[in-house]
Amino acid sequence: MEKYGRKKTFGACVILTAAFIFIQFFARTLPVLLVGELLGGLVLGTYATIAPTYASEASPIALRGVLTSYINLSFVMGQLIANGVIAGTSQLSDHWAYSGPFASQWIWCLVILVGWPFAPESPWFLIRKGRFDEAENALRHLASKKVDVKPAMAMMIETDRLEQELEAGTTYFDCFQKINRRRTEIAMGVYSIQVISGIYLVGYATYFFTLAGLPTDKAFDMSIGFLALGFVGTLCSWVLLQKFGRRTIYNTGLAALVVLLLVIGILDCVPGYTENAPLIWSDATRNFENEQNADLVLCS
Repeated sequence: MEKYGRKKTFGACVILTAAFIFIQFFARTLPVLLVGELLGGLVLGTYATIAPTYASEASPIALRGVLTSYINLSFVMGQLIANGVIAGTSQLSDHWAYSGPFASQWIWCLVILVGWPFAPESPWFLIRKGRFDEAENALRHLASKKVDVKPAMAMMIETDRLEQELEAGTTYFDCFQKINRRRTEIAMGVYSIQVISGIYLVGYATYFFTLAGLPTDKAFDMSIGFLALGFVGTLCSWVLLQKFGRRTIYNTGLAALVVLLLVIGILDCVPGYTENAPLIWSDATRNFENEQNADLVLCS
């Protein structure tokens, strides 16, 4: 991304995603499917890096919080659409029951690749590479015709110069020195908590609801519903970010997650849990709430 730019790297990753979907689509054995999933997962990780970087560098400051949180909304919408497709193909008895959802991913690769040529490169990246004319053209592409991009260009060039002076002679080891250690710990902790909270297991939500005791058809309905709630939670974060700030809703969301996850764990240990329908639905409903709180945390 730092060598070839955000736009080229993103385009290459979309093409790789489309290629690896072929492996998943035509897989007829578990080992082949596993290889396709692993390769696709490697590329998927790049989107979590490229998207927020590009969004923060190409958007105005006023929209930066909304657009970076929109990345999480895109993940939620993708999972919601995927679960809807899976619910529709779950009644099939041939390979299309699982190949169909894989094939539906090609649609979004095509949509992205059609619009990709019209997206400008990050002006910050171009300035770092000394390509000032291209950076000015990118800024003009991002701004309205009434905006004079010259002052913005001057500010960005000066900012880049100061950053290069500050970074001169530094290494990654400096991140762990005493003066920078707290900032490094916070940054690493925020990213780590997103993973260890279990939010990325939502791809197996239907299976979880089935293990929790719900009938298969209800488990599919619940998996669609709780992602819809995550969609609402992301939209709520846009308002909460402006009113309460990132730190407040992040800590509040994590505290709510702790309580909900403890309640879910306790309910699972109740004797006769699998024969108690109210407990099963109560557990699933708390996962509904868990998803909304998780999305508020991720968006902060």
